[in-house]
Amino acid sequence: MLKAVKLYVKYVDWICLKLGRIAMYSIFLMIGVLMLDAVTRNIIHYPLSWCVEMAQFLITGYYFVGGPYSMQLGEHVRMDLIYEHLSVKNRARVDVVTSFFLLFYLGILLRGALSSTAYAIKYNEHKFSMWNPSMVPIKVLMVCAIILMLLQTISILFKDIAKAKGKNFNEL
Repeated sequence: MLKAVKLYVKYVDWICLKLGRIAMYSIFLMIGVLMLDAVTRNIIHYPLSWCVEMAQFLITGYYFVGGPYSMQLGEHVRMDLIYEHLSVKNRARVDVVTSFFLLFYLGILLRGALSSTAYAIKYNEHKFSMWNPSMVPIKVLMVCAIILMLLQTISILFKDIAKAKGKNFNEL
């Protein structure tokens, strides 16, 4: 059982790391799209209707996929009024408790995302705009990112349980 947990943590962390780095560098793609929009609109005087919406989709993918990565690195927002004064073991205990609230929230979020994605697929949902892009790809990405966030939360939960017991996860 312990070997399976270690493998789970290893592979989930690896996937989150790789996808997080891809998301991190996708910001340059978004900058390129916005620069293309600025050049075509202001210099060539031929505005492209899809650039701003494509940039919105890219930034949405950026924060969807970047969420598990930032959580893995411990760079997410947290209220540190009391937390920073706790010992490592007590921080881990607090994290174990709050992880269950996060898992509950992500479960509800996943349920809504699956419903929204099924709707988008069934009715071929498009964004009401001049470009009229399909909403299916971004909604599928949303579901995948929420699943990845759930997997990463469980990975961190395993590490926090080890810390709460006073052990390093890698030494188990």
